[in-house]
Amino acid sequence: MNEKSYQPINCDYYDRLEAWATMRTPSLLVFLDDNGDRQEVSAIIADLYTVNKAEYLRMDNGLTVRLDRLLSVNGVPLPDRY
Repeated sequence: MNEKSYQPINCDYYDRLEAWATMRTPSLLVFLDDNGDRQEVSAIIADLYTVNKAEYLRMDNGLTVRLDRLLSVNGVPLPDRY
């Protein structure tokens, strides 16, 4: 996938990700990988952080996903972007 500029996700959805991380909720994450292919991974959200104005999620298995590549988490799709 070409590295596009980061598109912020909905703030309420970010809050939901933080809650799942805090509660260490086992989660099903559906996202687009670096090649633009759809992936599904079950893991616990270990950390949310920002690098160069882009937000990322790190799972307890070590996999990292840029938040604007998420499609859904725990069956909840991301709302439209701004």
